[in-house]
Amino acid sequence: MPVSAAIRERCRALLPPGEDLRYVFPAHAGGDGYLVVVTDRSITVLATKVFGRHEPASVWARHPRRTRLGPVAFSPGPVIELGGVSFEVADEYVAVVGAADAEAFAPGDLPRDPLPDL
Repeated sequence: MPVSAAIRERCRALLPPGEDLRYVFPAHAGGDGYLVVVTDRSITVLATKVFGRHEPASVWARHPRRTRLGPVAFSPGPVIELGGVSFEVADEYVAVVGAADAEAFAPGDLPRDPLPDL
């Protein structure tokens, strides 16, 4: 399920001004919850609140946008490695990881926007 607009806005509040939010997806590492936020300039990992797994609380790590999220490993579920930390992601977000990497490293592989004027 996509991250809600309200959560995306809370994530945006923790980012530097002017960054264009592209992708947001939840992840887990060591029993803790995180939100991985991909912008036009960075990949930011936000720690979530203890009792609100999808509520961003603080910036946990920040990486340059040219950092790869994939490839996704399966052990037994989908796992990405970012900054030396293995994050578990839900199956439904594997395509998001692929899209974020394709946008940064192979933009010619992305389909054209069918409604570019919106």
